[in-house]
Amino acid sequence: MADLSERQRKTLAFVVREYVESAQPVGSETLVRKRGLHVSSATIRNELAALEESGYLMHPHTSAGRVPTEKGYRYFVETLMEEFELPPVEQRMIRHQFHQVTLDVDQWMRLAAAVLARASRNTALVTAPLSTSCRFKHLQLVSINEQVALLVLVLQDGAVKQQMLALAQPIAQEELTRASNRLNDHLAGLNLDQIRALSLSLSAFENDVLRIVANLMRQIDERTTHDVYRDGIMDILRQPEFSAIDRMQALLEMLEQRTVLEGMLSDFAPERGVQVVIGGESQRDEMSDYSMVLTRYGLPGEAGGIVGVLGPLRMHYARTIGVVRYVSSLLDDLMGRMYGR
Repeated sequence: MADLSERQRKTLAFVVREYVESAQPVGSETLVRKRGLHVSSATIRNELAALEESGYLMHPHTSAGRVPTEKGYRYFVETLMEEFELPPVEQRMIRHQFHQVTLDVDQWMRLAAAVLARASRNTALVTAPLSTSCRFKHLQLVSINEQVALLVLVLQDGAVKQQMLALAQPIAQEELTRASNRLNDHLAGLNLDQIRALSLSLSAFENDVLRIVANLMRQIDERTTHDVYRDGIMDILRQPEFSAIDRMQALLEMLEQRTVLEGMLSDFAPERGVQVVIGGESQRDEMSDYSMVLTRYGLPGEAGGIVGVLGPLRMHYARTIGVVRYVSSLLDDLMGRMYGR
């Protein structure tokens, strides 16, 4: 990007902020009147023309005003944007909501998506945490009838697996409970490799249960897809960019394709920090009209996921980055509680 003069930098920043607020092309007279610039409209017109020539602004259709280009938004985000932190009262409200939920992953994800959508007024995308290697928490064996028992396996990341067991011979609930307790004592906190390395003296039935537990954990470890939680679809549809039926339909179709969403989130989420992806930078045709703000959450080496916001190019980037960063920090804390950190 070419170096801009101080006046050009201020002018570009004013255009971006004004356009984000109004969704209307910005002219020189608007800038002078609303932004209190102590120069003439003609001077600002010259600066707007220079910024357009350099690719930071463009004329939409025949309007006299200008709007930012992807290059203009990128320069603003990297150079001109001021750091934004959620007001303390808003932080307290969000924190209180998270403290009210139990250690239930589904509730966390739904709440995180709802908070992000409400605070950013765009569509929130949150993936459930995926473990690098799941860990056993506890199991329960429940008698259904003389020939069938239910195995309930709970993992440390909150995932729950259930499987029906056909019993070779009737086993009373008392014995099922004793078997559960013995296995819980030996397996608590272990991953699959550690469980396979154990040498235990177990009954034939307990060994059968152990094999089933190991198989369920293997299936989870081999899982490569995240569940994607969404919220705020109506918020983004209210944006003027999506008033046309064809653009509204294209957005809804993209949001309905889970594999597309998961691919975008996985491709662009950074290893650390917050990533801003603006329109065509993504190299994906379906993303040309949108921006995303993404980051990761979780415990390195244990489990984690992605939180982000999808919106139009005309996004309030500073606020969105602040909200995404704050919600991811709360999810970090909740993951720490789940894993006893």
